[in-house]
Amino acid sequence: MPDFKNHTRPIRSFVKREGRMTRAQQRALEELLPRYGLGTDTLIDPVAMFGRSAPLTLEIGFGNGESLAIMAAADPASDFIGIEVHRPGVGHLLLELEQRDIANVRVFTVDAVEVLEHCIPGHSLDRVLLLFPDPWPKKRHHKRRIVQPDFIRQLARKLVAGGILHMATDWENYAEHMLETMHAAPEFRNRAGVGNYSPHPAWRPVTKFERRGQRLGHGVRDLVFERI
Repeated sequence: MPDFKNHTRPIRSFVKREGRMTRAQQRALEELLPRYGLGTDTLIDPVAMFGRSAPLTLEIGFGNGESLAIMAAADPASDFIGIEVHRPGVGHLLLELEQRDIANVRVFTVDAVEVLEHCIPGHSLDRVLLLFPDPWPKKRHHKRRIVQPDFIRQLARKLVAGGILHMATDWENYAEHMLETMHAAPEFRNRAGVGNYSPHPAWRPVTKFERRGQRLGHGVRDLVFERI
């Protein structure tokens, strides 16, 4: 019999809230995901996948994909990989890629931890974006926050020397947690100086979650750390 007593479920940093799926999004998942989607059965080869050697950005949790599509369209000399588990958001991004004829984006639709562990080669990423992750504001849920020491060590193994980890949040407590966690990580240095937040860079589009936070009066904080 299975040993249920000793079996522990992994802590997830997300809860699937599918929401309403439009017909267009469903069509995109059926017809476009085979073109843009990536499997989790093997390490990816970015050069073979995109047909070139170019700077590679990974965005973890791209939401509805609007900002990812904007960034990829504005920077055709770079390649982008997005991770998102919510199917309507994936469908929305796929529609954006099709309508804008964007070719430098690929998509994973599973947990980022699984992708990092099994699919991303070491020292292959030039930049990682973690923009407005679920803040899990209640103290008893803080263990669900994706920014944890083990996760940061995993990112450090995937980034090239000099690579960038860029995070943003509109929750002050989470921003403080991010700073504390990052300053304890010897693999990174804060580009803005110890204890400081970075200005909002011009290249980062304002996201749906950022606009919602601003309407609620939340201050937005960007954190930019460099892989040593």
